[in-house]
Amino acid sequence: MMSKTIGILTGGGDCPGLNSVIYGVLLKAADAGYKVIGIEKGWKGFLEGTIRELDVEKLDDLHTVGGTLLYTSRTNPYKQAKNIQESVKREKAIKETAEKMASQIEKLGLDALIAIGGDDTLGVASAMYKYAGAKVIGVPKTIDNDLSSTDYTFGFWSAIQLASNTMDNITTTARSHQRIFIVEVMGRDAGWLTLVSGISTGADIILIPEKPFDLQNDIVNILRDRIDSGRKYHIIACSEGAIPTKKSFERDFTTISQKDIEKLPRDDFGNPILSKLNMSKVLVKELNTKEELRKYFNDNDVEYDIREVTLGHTMRAGTPSSFDRILGLRLGVQAIKLILKENYGQMACLNGTEILSVPLSEGAQKKLVPKDSDLIEVADLITKVKCGKA
Repeated sequence: MMSKTIGILTGGGDCPGLNSVIYGVLLKAADAGYKVIGIEKGWKGFLEGTIRELDVEKLDDLHTVGGTLLYTSRTNPYKQAKNIQESVKREKAIKETAEKMASQIEKLGLDALIAIGGDDTLGVASAMYKYAGAKVIGVPKTIDNDLSSTDYTFGFWSAIQLASNTMDNITTTARSHQRIFIVEVMGRDAGWLTLVSGISTGADIILIPEKPFDLQNDIVNILRDRIDSGRKYHIIACSEGAIPTKKSFERDFTTISQKDIEKLPRDDFGNPILSKLNMSKVLVKELNTKEELRKYFNDNDVEYDIREVTLGHTMRAGTPSSFDRILGLRLGVQAIKLILKENYGQMACLNGTEILSVPLSEGAQKKLVPKDSDLIEVADLITKVKCGKA
């Protein structure tokens, strides 16, 4: 079998377990006699030809190290094409861009390309395969766990543990000062991180994008019920993409409006940068205007002190958990196996306990929390019991 040269890149936000995937690729590639070329800074480096050879023997235990040694970026090669209004012209421009991208694989001296990333990064790879038959394989990466066709994405459980640790720790301060802490968790328009870390730590109220909240019913009234049941501190886990219902917006909010959300800046892929909304800070401001609630706390000899904590990029930080190290290694090995079989246009995925693959066109799709998820039921039950409504 003729030796192949495999390119590998990491795109989007950094994530615990990226280096684990790279190491898995290197281990299997070395066993197959393949050479691996690292492409720096994601699709940006791919287009600019910023590459270097990777030697597995010089990267012992890379899977234990956080982040990505290849650097990363949020470059969208289709940005200009997708901004074209007329649908036929837009489709033609996307096809031409995909063909140009596919030709870059050959220009870089590669026989195949492995792209590690979320729905944006893998969407680029999927279009390359769809329009140009590019020899590309995808590996799902996101702490948000919002990719379909895989049970979990690597990085998710590491981020859950980081968020859980912070909420566990902040609880001691909340208890000591009788405070309300609103902890803002990453995840864009998917609530997996907030929901699971909130349940893990027993957060009193959990707000996620998939379930718009009512400020009066879902926060103010619950806080009153918790005071009635003798609780003196409160933890609210709030997704960065959590938003109120239209009715609540119009009735309850004075510091923000629907237009503020519509005016949010967008990234290269057109996604609103929800962290710019600072929903945790918005909620602090709004709750501080609720004088009746403040009086209710004070009448019950409880401090009305509201603070916000934004976890932000700390959730991407540090070394991957054992689960994510193993998952990353397995996905990396699977990527090379797919290349060995010349089964391109696929995404490696976790299905139960097995590492399988699905078409990139399916794998790059979004996965949000279903409204009938048992996790939502668990979260609601915790809130109900902890405000004396069992």
